[in-house]
Amino acid sequence: MTNVLEYMEGTVDRVPDKLAFSNGEEGITFRELSDRAKAIGSALHSKGHYREPVVVYMRKHPNMVNAFFGVLYSGCYYVPIDEEMPVHRIRLILDTLQPKAVICDEETAAHAKELGYEENILMFSDLVKEEISEEALRDIRRKSLDIDPIYVVFTSGSTGVPKGVVACHRSVIDYIETLSEVLEFSGETVFGNQTPLYFDACLKELYPTLKFGATTYLIPKNLFMFPVKLVEYLNEHKINTVCWVVSALTIVSSFGTFDTVKPEYLTNIAFGSEVFPVKQLKIWRETLPNARFTNLYGPTEATGMCCYYRVERDFEPGEVIPIGGPFRNTEILLLTPDGQPAGEGETGEITVRGTSVTLGYFNNPEKTSESFVQNPLNPFYPEIVYRTGDLAKRNERGELIFLSRKDDQIKHMGHRIELGEIEAVTALLDGIRSVCCVFNPEKNKIALYYTGDPEELALKSELKKKLPRYMLPHGVFRLDSMPYTPNGKVDRSLLKKRYMETGK
Repeated sequence: MTNVLEYMEGTVDRVPDKLAFSNGEEGITFRELSDRAKAIGSALHSKGHYREPVVVYMRKHPNMVNAFFGVLYSGCYYVPIDEEMPVHRIRLILDTLQPKAVICDEETAAHAKELGYEENILMFSDLVKEEISEEALRDIRRKSLDIDPIYVVFTSGSTGVPKGVVACHRSVIDYIETLSEVLEFSGETVFGNQTPLYFDACLKELYPTLKFGATTYLIPKNLFMFPVKLVEYLNEHKINTVCWVVSALTIVSSFGTFDTVKPEYLTNIAFGSEVFPVKQLKIWRETLPNARFTNLYGPTEATGMCCYYRVERDFEPGEVIPIGGPFRNTEILLLTPDGQPAGEGETGEITVRGTSVTLGYFNNPEKTSESFVQNPLNPFYPEIVYRTGDLAKRNERGELIFLSRKDDQIKHMGHRIELGEIEAVTALLDGIRSVCCVFNPEKNKIALYYTGDPEELALKSELKKKLPRYMLPHGVFRLDSMPYTPNGKVDRSLLKKRYMETGK
């Protein structure tokens, strides 16, 4: 297999009338998905678009997914954007791409015009009405290679300018094949998608749906503010598989949702992006004792996930759930700062080797060369590996344990501290729902933000019993709600900026 569209082409012949993607109100079958994708591909080809980025700027909807596949039929690669993204970020992305085509729906077209791309706008509703040119599509496929790009997704950049990660068909196919083995997907799988479609995390649902003829429900974002309604939605659509960020799962478990309603069909739960607090995982496992729980780890630059750990034992409070070991056809190198293998029990930087390593950053050779580097253990021929900036070590079982980001390590009062350790201790205390530590290097002060029941003074007092003096936060601040990035991670940058600017 050299092209991800082969997944859909095999499935549409088997189950043409089965529901492929839905938001609970509007859905699309595999036959409709295929016909519309081919029409979009034919239309883009007729307009001269080939081997270039095509922006898909639409609301989260099955039509947006359909547009992705249509772009691929044209021999181009898609760049997902939706209406929830801040205008400033969209401008930066468009400035980097300079796209010749932007696919919009009725709700986003006006925004795209305001951004100065009126001449480049193509309406989804018009594209799907174009006549399919099977001859043109065959010619495009004949020329395609598995190293051709499939998408560009933009991650945050340390300079404030987003970095566009370019993935190819080969890496996505490798990822989907191995992920499907690990999580045991099948034609009976019903996914509940949580992440925005402009993040690579949605790969876990989109392409296995094509591969197996499964079904994916795009869960409305607002339901994650109402955990009971969210679980009711899962039950209504008989969703049996979720691959969610940790914060989405803890929103459900930390508010006592299971006292009111429980997921009736959920049997396969994968999670990632952050460390799952043991006490919250315990609630989920006790509620769903027959379900499989899998911790996933991996950066966007390695096509999503590259490590997994099947949770099959109990963990004590304060333990960290391992990220386990690498997927098939992937190797994880733990490297010291001088590029040597970390010793037994020694901390090292997670470095990914294998097909999953993406092509680099779009139009950004400087940033690409910083992170996509020659394998320091191989001096004999060119071999690119990705240095993640994440620190880990192996436990006595040989399992990988994620420790922190390199930039989460601070030097304070003469001691090297990982902010994640302070967070882990705090998360164990009664009544704590979520927690985040940030550091102001100019004033050499630590701040702890949290949501939960304890008063600030009471929490400070408890932390004095749990932490050495040099690890105690200077400020402890209770929030009504924790800020999250669009992909569900705690927005550390926002909290750090707040602390740097206001001191509270």
